[in-house]
Parts: sequence; structure tokens; C-alpha cells
Amino acid sequence: MRSGKPGGAPDGARELARELADAVRGEVSSAAGDRALMTMDASNYRRVPRAVVAPRDEEDVAAVLRVCRERGVPVVPRGGGTSIAGQATGVGVVLDFTRHLRRIVALDAEAGTAVVQPGVVLDDLRAAAGAHGLTFGPDPSTHSRCTLGGMIGNNSCGSHSVAWGTTADSVRELEVLTYGGERLRAGRGAAALDALPQRLRDGVRTLVDGDLALLRTGYPELPRRISGYALDALLPEQGTDLARALTGSEGTLGVLTEATVGLVRPPAAKVLAVLGYVDESAAAEAAHTLLPYRPLTVEGMAADLVGNAAGLPKGGAWLFVEMGGGTPAEALARAEELCRGASTTDHTVVTDPARQRALWRVREDASGTATRMPDGSEAWPGWEDCAVPPARLGAYLRDFRELLGQYGLRGTPYGHFGDGCIHVRIDFDLLTAPGIRRFREFSCDLGDLVVAHGGSLSGEHGDGQARAELLPKMYGTELVGLFERFKDLWDPAGGLNPGMLVRPDRMDENLRFAPLPERPVDVEFGYPHDGGDFSAAVRRCVGVAKCRTTAPGTSAVMCPSYRATGEERHSTRGRARLLHEMLAGEVVTDGWRSEEVRDALDLCLSCKGCRSDCPVGVDMATYKAEFLHHHYAGRLRPAAHYSMGRLPRWLRAAAPVAPLLNALARTPLAGAGKRLGGIAPQRAIPELAAEPFVRWWAKRASTGAPRWAPRWASTGAPTGGGAADGEGAHSGAGAPSGAGAADAPPVLLWPDTFTNYLAPEVGRAAVHVLESAGLAVRLPAAGRPRKPLCCGLTWVSTGQLDQARTVMRRTLDALDPLLTDGTPLTVLEPSCAAALRTDLPELLSDDPRAARLAASVRTFAQTLEEQAPGWEPPRVDRPAVGQTHCHQHAVLGEAAEQRLRARAGLAGGLSGGCCGLAGNFGFERGHYEVSVACAEEQLLPSVREAEPGTEVLADGFSCRTQIGQLTDRRARHLAEVLAEALPPRG
Repeated sequence: MRSGKPGGAPDGARELARELADAVRGEVSSAAGDRALMTMDASNYRRVPRAVVAPRDEEDVAAVLRVCRERGVPVVPRGGGTSIAGQATGVGVVLDFTRHLRRIVALDAEAGTAVVQPGVVLDDLRAAAGAHGLTFGPDPSTHSRCTLGGMIGNNSCGSHSVAWGTTADSVRELEVLTYGGERLRAGRGAAALDALPQRLRDGVRTLVDGDLALLRTGYPELPRRISGYALDALLPEQGTDLARALTGSEGTLGVLTEATVGLVRPPAAKVLAVLGYVDESAAAEAAHTLLPYRPLTVEGMAADLVGNAAGLPKGGAWLFVEMGGGTPAEALARAEELCRGASTTDHTVVTDPARQRALWRVREDASGTATRMPDGSEAWPGWEDCAVPPARLGAYLRDFRELLGQYGLRGTPYGHFGDGCIHVRIDFDLLTAPGIRRFREFSCDLGDLVVAHGGSLSGEHGDGQARAELLPKMYGTELVGLFERFKDLWDPAGGLNPGMLVRPDRMDENLRFAPLPERPVDVEFGYPHDGGDFSAAVRRCVGVAKCRTTAPGTSAVMCPSYRATGEERHSTRGRARLLHEMLAGEVVTDGWRSEEVRDALDLCLSCKGCRSDCPVGVDMATYKAEFLHHHYAGRLRPAAHYSMGRLPRWLRAAAPVAPLLNALARTPLAGAGKRLGGIAPQRAIPELAAEPFVRWWAKRASTGAPRWAPRWASTGAPTGGGAADGEGAHSGAGAPSGAGAADAPPVLLWPDTFTNYLAPEVGRAAVHVLESAGLAVRLPAAGRPRKPLCCGLTWVSTGQLDQARTVMRRTLDALDPLLTDGTPLTVLEPSCAAALRTDLPELLSDDPRAARLAASVRTFAQTLEEQAPGWEPPRVDRPAVGQTHCHQHAVLGEAAEQRLRARAGLAGGLSGGCCGLAGNFGFERGHYEVSVACAEEQLLPSVREAEPGTEVLADGFSCRTQIGQLTDRRARHLAEVLAEALPPRG
């Protein structure tokens, strides 16, 4: 958080921020960018705060409450911002607990308790508890980024609630500050009540004693009753549990500063039984019958959400039932007993932990994937988590589907079937007045339906603004009146999270889409999955915040800049929020010229990790390129855009004098060159190749390489020339080589800029391997002199989209005639392959040839697997470490590479995350520290810890460069490793 220009700050915001800054040690800001980040959570709602504070301790919280109380300014506590009902949207002053108050104060394994600050991320607590064989029972799908404060505020649950209940079941004691400045400790029992300040103690007793009958009869009996205040917890027979009564109060009664929570001991072994049913209603009917088997989970999903997920048994819907035991054999026996007793169409029992995790990821990503209907239309929360008694779930789902049909709406139910709690996102039209009216009418009718089945409007995420207006339907006006009295007792000034739960704003107010432009803005990319609408692309981010995961593992990339900085603005969600506010124009007021958006995108590595790892497919690399194009239109750009954005031109010009330039790069003159080019002083300039790859190819072809003309002649390809940059464009330079037979499978090898000028050894090795596999290799012919063919990557990554389009069009003109017969275009550099696969067709969306070229792109391993399926690679038989290129992970996939490595005997997995160099990013001045931090996350430790003789693999030039500059090891492309193991050329 920073103190940048306030831009669009409401009246008095700067004065408020100054007073707060004088009162606290934590960061305070009323800057437009910081406020924009807090306008939304994961709900449909948007509220704009006046300032944001990241308190460092309880005293900071007290000081903020004092200043705001004196000024009459509301306060909203915020955790991870993953709420789906609007409770964490900003108004007044937002307290961001994720920055500092995230410490596990104590963990008592013997007592099975932990003391935590509100900003502790659930997975961090689970990791600490796991060292003692314990865990925290509630486990929402956002466990990698949600906070304990937010979970307590919403009374969150999760998949294991059939075994371990809700957060309220795990809360032991809460330390709270009221808006009036009172400090208290809320626990269980009469003694805890007696310890309250007298005003609160007397008020609670009066409220409970005066309405005992209503409190005993006014609440429905079901396991997932989250709506409203849990005032029945204050009944004597319920243990006068004040901590439970405050849990789920959504920050409307007090501000949590510390919590004591209970931990559970999970079974030593777990087995996942996946049960297939005809449809979701059959699965719902069966769910409650499984509870006597004492499962750990009973989760339900239907085919319209899961699709053709591998490993699922036959059926149209499934229950994921986890069983535990003291040993694997006991857990398996319990799962098999359950399967015998369940009436299923089919079932499977999964014992492999890796396969279990893969299936659970499908479930955890559902809140994101459900935001898009099968036809690509948008779907939204609002009725994300209502719950009914488990035995009524089947009947409720049938009535729910009927109601959807009456309104012409679609939704995909899934969720905690064992607890009767259903998640669903519905294709509401929240952009037009008629659509919003239908949303409201449907919501009112659905509220009636839930109540008719004895259910709760919320079974997990709370009421917030999404459902609180309907609480009288569920509880009646008398009990809702008690809620209001309870709120007035604790917060008589109404300063805490106003508009939520009690006296709420209407469900159709404050909708996040209202300020967006009604018509699509003019943009450069095609955004094919969003109807060409940049606003729709930005709306993809619904706020589930998977990008804030701090430990992605080896199978994910997103989001390296967030993990390196820990700042919301440098997460995918944060950037999407700023782009949303840029389009809205209320907080971020400078449009494409916005410095707030520019600064947030500056540390985006354009790794494309979000394109694959984000559940809704946000593509921030494309959004960044789009923004930079408009931001710098008609203006001077940063020096790095000229030096590295136009790198192919400079490398071509430098090739004839490569030895001289390499020598100069080792002298003090290199420092001046770096300063001129906007390059980080810590970076070494990569050495230019003495002989570019295409020159080597031309010489090789001219000395009698085997020709394979018949098939190529039919394409109209020239028999001369073949260099991607025009070098060697003489007879024989582009001739195919390899098997030499007319029926040899042809391969068009793309000589990308990095391979050609900086790593020609990779190109030579690839030719050797491809020929050894019996393939006929050819390079594409050159374009016009001084107009090299290029994928356009460097122009795209720096937002020079007019130039990128020109370069891509020239490339398309040259390649399209060569690809008409299905010949694959083999690209050795993953970033260039990704540019040809995605950036080119999205920038040239008006040209049907672009899709054909994109479909032809193959990686080195994919080419071998598809074109030479019977070829056996040479055995290398040694361990391997290294880096899977981010763009390969996100766009191309790495399954073929994994299979090729395995067949060659290269054992071990490569690192996930991002190497941190990311093309021009790590070379740009001001990015070095973040670049290194990204590499230190997984890649560099794995390389340093590798035993001697371990192969260091990295197909990306950036990845190899990062490894070479930050370790004493040399990384190689897979083609180099295989070529070395082949017999010498004849």
C-alpha cells in the first residue's frame, strides 16, 4: 500500500487519511488505486471506501475506530475478500488484516487449540497444526487464501462439515473491539458473559430473558443454518455461548483482533469413494442416507459442471465421499462398505493421494468454473449457498430446477449435499434494468421456496447484502426485530459494516456492473471468448482470489508477482479490479492513461499463468498488452520498450558484428548501454551467436543435404531461400532434410528469434533429433529483405500492437501456403509457440488464416509424438530438474514433454511457478528484485540442491538465462539432451 495521489477521493478523504496516518503505525491510504482494490469482494456488489488501513496491531485497530467514531465514518473489517454476499465490500474505512495481523500467536497441541490473528490464512494454520497431526476442521474451497477472521465473520464451513461442523463449532474465544471502543473477550458460559462491560452484559441478559420462547422456537433445525445472528447460542441450555453468537455476525457487531479456535485430529488414512447416480436429484436423495457411515465428506456435482473429467464412474451426477481410518486398509474397508450399501449406477474408490487431490481440485475450482455456462454466457452468485435439511435436498433441487425454468434461467448446482447446502451460479442478466428486475423477483420466489423446505437462506457464506433483505421470510419480523436490537446494543452508532445483515441495502442496489460502460470499448485483441468485449473479459474476475495462493505447488504458475510482493495490486484479481474501476471511471478517472493501472501492471510478468490456472480464465498478459498499447499511444515509451520490445530488429542488425558486440558487453561501456536501453544494471547481456541458426542451415543445405521436393512442390513453397530473417536466401537454404523419401512426414521448423541469434545450438540439436526420427525438416522462406518473419512476441509483451500486427501479418502471408496440407509448425521456444497459438489469432481475428496457423503450432515433443509415434528416443537415464516454461504450461500443455522425458529416462519433475525472467520483464530496470524472488520460490533451490550429474532442463531461453545468471549450472533444451545421446551424424 502506498500514499499515491488520491485521484477521485471523496470529500474529506485526504483529511481523514492524514488523521488516521497520525494515529496508527500501519499503512493508510486514500489513493485511488488502493481504494479501487477494496471496492469489491467475490460477490455481485461494489461499494467505494474513503480510505484503507492495514493495521499492525490491536492498538492500531482501536485508533482507527476512535478516529472514525469521532468523524462518524463507517468501518469494514476485511480478510481475503472472498465473500460471495458482499460483506467485504468497502465503505468508509476498510481494515485490511491480510498485511500484518496474520500471526499464529500460539498453538497448544495437547489442548488442541490455536490462538490466531484475524489475517491468518487458513492453509497456514493447517500447515502449522499438521506438524502436530492436527487440522482446523472447516475447509472452504478458498482455503489457500481465505483468512480466519473472514471465516469467523461469515461462519464458514467447507467440504468436511459433515464431520467437523462449521467455524462456529470450532471457535472457543474471541477478542473484540466495538465501534464504541470497548475491548472484550467473548467466550462460553455465564462467567464469560459476566466479564463483559456492564452495558453489554445487562443488554444481552435483558434481550435473552425477554424472548426465551422466540429464541427457542424461531430457528429452523438444520446443520447449515448460517443466516441471521445466532442468538439461540445465548440460551442457557446452549451454554450461553457468546463467542458462537458473534461468529457469523459479518463485522457488524465488533472488530475481531484475536481468536482462540479448536483443532481436530484427522484420520491417519483417507480414501475417496466416487459414487455415480443418474442425475443430481438422485444423488441428492442418496446423500443423507450415507451419513450413518460417518463419512468425512459428502460432496455433490453434476455432469454439466464436471464434464468429461477422467476417472469418474458412469452417471450424470456424483457424490465425492471421503472415508477415514487409522490405516489405509481400514479406510479402504470403510469405503468399500459404503459402496456396497449405496444404490449407485457405478462407483470407484480412489486410494492414490495424487489422484484424490486432482479430483478435489475439480470441486474446489467449481466456484470459478461455474461462472461460465456451457455456451460461454456469464453466471453470477447471489444464491450461492442456501441450505435445507439434508433429507429434503432432492425435493428442493427438483423445485429449484422448476423455478429456474419458469424464469428462463440456468444454473449448475453443486456443493455440500451431505449437509443439504447447495452452491449455484445463475445466468442472471445484471447489466440491464429488466434483467435486474427478474433477478429480484426470482430471488424473492426462491427465498420462499427455501423457507418452504425448512431451510436457511445462507448455508455458508452469510447474508451480507445478497440475502439479508429476505431474512423476514425466514425468521419473521419479530425475530428480525431482535437482530436489530442486538445490533443496536453492540453498535448503537451503526458504524460497523452498515447495510449488511441488519437494516440491509436492497439486494439489487450497489451492483458492481452498474458503472461499467454500456457499449464495448474499442480494443485491439479479438477477445473471442468474451464476444469481443473488453468489459466482459475484465468481468471474468469474480474475486475467488485463487491468484492470492501463496504456495501453488509444482502444477501451477499463477500468480508469481503476488507471491513475490504479497500485495493485492500485484495479484491477478487486484489488477482486474483496477481495470474494472478504470472502465467504471468513478475511482480511477484517467481511463487508459491511468497511472494506477500502469503501476499495477508493471510487475505483471505476462507469464499467462492466470490463463490456465484461474478458474475463470482471466488472461492478464493480454489485458496488460492491451492497456500498454492504449496508455502509450502517441507518447514516448519506456526505454525498455524500444530496446527489448523491438529485439528481433536489433539482433538481426547486430548479427554481422556479433564478436565485437560480445567483447564490448564485457567492458564498462556495457553499463552505459544498459542505462540507455532501460536494462537492469545487475543483468549480464546475453552473448550473441557467432553463427545464427538460419545461416548454419543455409550452409548445411547448400552442401548437399538430402532433398525431399515432391510434397513441398505441391505447396507452392520456393525451392530456394528459407531463412526466417532473409539470411541464406539462396538455392538450397530452405530445402527439406531428413529421411529423403517422398513419403517422409514433413515438418516446418520455426527459427524463432531466440533460437536463431542467441541459442542456435538448440536449433541444430532439434534438426538432428527430428531427422533421426525420420522426419523431413524444412525452414520457412524469408520475407522481404530487412523484414524478418517473427511471431510478434516482443512487440505484444510491450504493448506495441500495431507493429505486432504488421509483423504477424507478414508471417501469416509467408507461412499459410506451407500449412495447407496439415504440416505441423514446430516451434522450439515455448513463448514464441504460445504467441503463434494465441496472440496471433486474437490480434488477427479478422483473418481466417490465423486460426489455421495457430492450429498447426506444435512443440518439439508434440511433433515427435504425433509425426513419429514409433520412434524411440535415446536413453539418457539420469535425474532431471529445471523449469517448465510458463507459456507452455498455460497455452500448450506439457504432457508430451513429460512422456518424452520419461521414455528417455529423465527422471523427476520440473519446477512450477515462474522462473522470473519472463522475457523482457527480468531485464527491465526496476524488476530485478522481483525477478529473483520469483526464481527463488522453486526453481533456484531445486537447481542448487540437485546432485552432480543431474540434468538441468529448460526449453525456454528466458528460463535457461535465469538459471545461468543466478546459479553455476547450465540449463539445456530437451532437444540438446536428446541430440547428445544420439549416435554421431553420418
